[in-house]
Amino acid sequence: MSNVHTAIDVLAPPSTIAPAPLSAKFFRGSSIALVATVWLSALLFGLYILAFYADALFTGEMVRWNQVLPGLYDPDAPAATAGIGLHFATGGVVLVLGCIQLLGKVRDRFPTLHRWIGRIYVVSAFLAGVGGLVFIVGKGTIGGTVMDIGFGLYGVLMVVAAAETFRHARAGRLDTHRAWALRLFALAIGSWLYRMDYGFWMTLTRGLGHTRYFNGPFDMVMAFFFYLPNLAVAEAFIRARGVTVAPSIKVAAGTVFILAALFLAVGTFYFTYFYWGPALVHWIGR
Repeated sequence: MSNVHTAIDVLAPPSTIAPAPLSAKFFRGSSIALVATVWLSALLFGLYILAFYADALFTGEMVRWNQVLPGLYDPDAPAATAGIGLHFATGGVVLVLGCIQLLGKVRDRFPTLHRWIGRIYVVSAFLAGVGGLVFIVGKGTIGGTVMDIGFGLYGVLMVVAAAETFRHARAGRLDTHRAWALRLFALAIGSWLYRMDYGFWMTLTRGLGHTRYFNGPFDMVMAFFFYLPNLAVAEAFIRARGVTVAPSIKVAAGTVFILAALFLAVGTFYFTYFYWGPALVHWIGR
């Protein structure tokens, strides 16, 4: 847990966090809980992505992609298929490496390793965004215009966040770099939350507002919901970390973090037990 505890240092050195007020302690504790949950869940999902999508790509069984989302693999659209394949492969790398980059001890004790992993991480995030955009332009999403716009905006934001993370690191603006790195990770976990949100929704409502072609009311909301709230939470984290922020804002932000951590913990258990875990066991046993 000590490594996870230092993960929030991605945004600020320990000396800038006020230790005395209860609001600051609550904010820090809730931040640790959220980071720990995201770290574990995103790592598991990243490994699942590599085990399922990348393995299908390397074994020439891309038709398996369509079991999760119809229309992903189309032999008559090679450019789109290559784009979505690139998106999945690099997306898995982003999730796994992003978890490592959040560990403050890695950055502090092994700065060279942190920089090299960061370069791979940023390039992978950039390629994941570009790959998704190539797929949308070349083939379009199954959900039509609304889904195209929502997912297209997501791809653009991934590319921008990756570029800004790299640009500020190169310029030595480390506080700004760390803020953009957190935004980038918040976007990177979007594909993970997309599946988690759908899993909860299907379980609780039996698919209310969802259609086979992902163009129902719920599907249209989800075309944006899987990444915009993430960015909102990331911004709350960035802005609430300062010592000059009012205690009420720290408490409110901390409460949001706790609720998010509980939601993600339940979802992680469910998906690991029924989906991610079996896929990983099958991959390892091959």
